[in-house]
Amino acid sequence: MQPNDPMHGIEPLADETVVAAMQAWLEKAVIGLNLCPFAKAVHVKRQVRYVVSRAETEEALIEDLLHELQLLASADPGDIETTLLVHPRVLTDFLDYNDFLDIADAAVEELELDGVLQVASFHPQYQFADSHPDDMGNFSNRAPYPTLHLLREDSVDKAVAAFRVGDRFFEPIIARREKLGPVGWAALFGK
Repeated sequence: MQPNDPMHGIEPLADETVVAAMQAWLEKAVIGLNLCPFAKAVHVKRQVRYVVSRAETEEALIEDLLHELQLLASADPGDIETTLLVHPRVLTDFLDYNDFLDIADAAVEELELDGVLQVASFHPQYQFADSHPDDMGNFSNRAPYPTLHLLREDSVDKAVAAFRVGDRFFEPIIARREKLGPVGWAALFGK
């Protein structure tokens, strides 16, 4: 780790601690606030694979990403529907993380999995372009740790079709998130 890295000097977290925080986030925020109505079914069926990367460099994270993309592509969806590749030791700065997303997409293409798998992004400092840091829209993509979410494209397509996703679908989700506010969001996690 580099001295200017925000994680420098911090003792590494146990994998179990990281997974527990991610599961709490999934249950309380993503499922609890219905931020993603597709998440509940895969969570209940235990089809979410949680992987805590020990990578401390982008190069090591790329290796983990390539491995997990191949594993997900070859796995039975009944066993593993989606993977959360959590990397608490690298890309803790959001701008660095955001730049890395192009590399993650290139990894999908390199493995010839574009159209099969996609990578979604979650980060504790997530901020959409041209938004204020406290804009509640950012909170839908804020997880306890930097995370690459690996998804099967056909599963996303089926879920979207089943829920007939459109602008009206997201209105109640946005309203719940706005009503909660940053203070309410923090209270979800006892902060």
